[in-house]
Amino acid sequence: MDNGNLTSVNPYEFAAALGIQIKDRLLISRALTHRSYLNEHPEALEDNERLEFLGDAVLDFVVGAWLYNRFPEMAEGDLTRMRSALVYTEQLANFARKIDLGSALRLGRGETIGGGRDRSVLLCDAFEAFIGAIYLDGGIDAVVRFISPFLEESSEDILVNHRNEDPKSKFQEWAQAHGYTTPRYVTRNVSGPDHSRLFSVDVLVDDIVYGSGSGTSKQSATKSAAADALQKLGETGNWEKQ
Repeated sequence: MDNGNLTSVNPYEFAAALGIQIKDRLLISRALTHRSYLNEHPEALEDNERLEFLGDAVLDFVVGAWLYNRFPEMAEGDLTRMRSALVYTEQLANFARKIDLGSALRLGRGETIGGGRDRSVLLCDAFEAFIGAIYLDGGIDAVVRFISPFLEESSEDILVNHRNEDPKSKFQEWAQAHGYTTPRYVTRNVSGPDHSRLFSVDVLVDDIVYGSGSGTSKQSATKSAAADALQKLGETGNWEKQ
């Protein structure tokens, strides 16, 4: 629980410190405004959810183009898996942590006290919104300049640690190769307050539980369950990195 730091740094100053010259100050403020802030500050006009939608699409394109040029010999399937690893919730949250984006978020008091400034799902969404703001203000070239150093560093780590090998896809391949039905993911439990959910998931094949996992989103929980199943089966891969 974060009982301190109830105020955020100035969004425009935050962007400037990163070397991003945002012309539209309202745009960058909106990118860093969580919906919980609007509930307590009616003078704030809009949260970052629309910018998050835009930033998600921009990231898919920019990361895809970057990978296409960076790895000219890489096959289409491998490029797809690499892009998925680079725009995965936890990866984008880690990008946000590298620039201390949480310190600039405008959050409601309850979200702040509940640790929202370091919650992966919230950071991922805010990072996407931040990308959306950079795109609207400076275009694709501005996004490429900002994101390329993150992609260069992280792509090497992903390849070295095999994090482009999606455990859900690998477990499905294993099931099909052995003549079993497609794995089924069942949410066993959802706990925690609204601002900090924890999902617990089992993965079943032919009604037999092969693995279990948990995460702050259903996506991460299902990946964790698949990784657990693969480890129990003795399949190779650095699955704990997922």
